[in-house]
Amino acid sequence: MLTKREYEILKKLYDESEKIDVCTVEKSQEMISKELGITRQALNNHLRELKRLEFIRTGRKFIDLTDKAVKFLEKEDGKSYVFIKIKPNLRKEAFEKLKEIESAKIFRVTGEIDAIVSVNESRLDRTLNEINSIRGIEETSAHIVIQSFEYKSRKH
Repeated sequence: MLTKREYEILKKLYDESEKIDVCTVEKSQEMISKELGITRQALNNHLRELKRLEFIRTGRKFIDLTDKAVKFLEKEDGKSYVFIKIKPNLRKEAFEKLKEIESAKIFRVTGEIDAIVSVNESRLDRTLNEINSIRGIEETSAHIVIQSFEYKSRKH
């Protein structure tokens, strides 16, 4: 779908973007091309293709990554899960704070733990820092998916 260079450009833009309502990079194409070690013309050709594929929107000194690009890049990232134990009297407050964590899915569960947070591996450290700063969090345990399996029916 994408060339190696287009993926590299898209990934660089994603890593340097600041998410507001969109991921945006406020740099000139000249600066980006120098950082990538390619000519401005080559970068422009790749950006035109990324725009055609609806991965980016461009304007004067900015590049916005579309939701399609973010989903594409995050899909390439591994999944991780954080198991959380919360003090019973602070659960309501803690869950309100957990819901504010960007790019995370929060699950309230029964059993020995109170919550599971699903987040892309690239955001795990940042997410753990956020979780551990929440009042009432007693314990966390992080797990990174190293392999997944899908159901395969047996044919007789």
